[in-house]
Amino acid sequence: MVWVKLCAMTNIDDAVAAAEVGADAIGMIFAPSKRRIRVDRAKEIVRALPKTIEKVGVFANESATAIEEIAAEVGLTAVQLHGDESPALAQQLFRANGRRVKIRVFKTVHVLDGQLPTQTSDFLQDGIVDGLLLDTVFHDPVTGEIERGGTGQRFDWKRAGEFIRALKQGTRVIVAGGLTPENVGGAISTLQPWGVDVCSGVEREIGKKDTVKMRAFVNAAREAKN
Repeated sequence: MVWVKLCAMTNIDDAVAAAEVGADAIGMIFAPSKRRIRVDRAKEIVRALPKTIEKVGVFANESATAIEEIAAEVGLTAVQLHGDESPALAQQLFRANGRRVKIRVFKTVHVLDGQLPTQTSDFLQDGIVDGLLLDTVFHDPVTGEIERGGTGQRFDWKRAGEFIRALKQGTRVIVAGGLTPENVGGAISTLQPWGVDVCSGVEREIGKKDTVKMRAFVNAAREAKN
């Protein structure tokens, strides 16, 4: 069964609703974002959630020390590296006696024009990460700014199929970017990922979730043929 993450939680009500509709994981963003959350608020959310749901913290270009400290303070069960982190940084996180303990590490890979960054394969070495999350990066041709995640835009699934099949041989693959209750079933059927991740596709406004959309998304993901 596909793993379902509902990301960018900013309040207790939305996070609890995500758990109630059957999500496997919720995400909270600690990186610069319109949906960024404070550590104290994140702690309150975690305390309100059942132990069975995974709590994922999203970070971008943060130090390993800061990531580990926030993860411990908040009570995260996984972290998602959403910036330009190196394989070396990913590998050193949450290590004890040379082995990763308790907290999983996912690395976001931004797909641009249907292509993966050249360094993606470096993360496929054994034990560096627990999975790769493929997301859309949006490059504004006017301003030159690059927006990562939460754009509501998807990458080209047809063009991505070949490299996703290759990635799945070495790690878990999570698909994000422009997913909605209406298209997540197609994404799962087409790409056969280990997991899916949604942010704006289940919002009623930025930072506020729509429970009806969250339920529909989870149900559609569960019903899809994987």
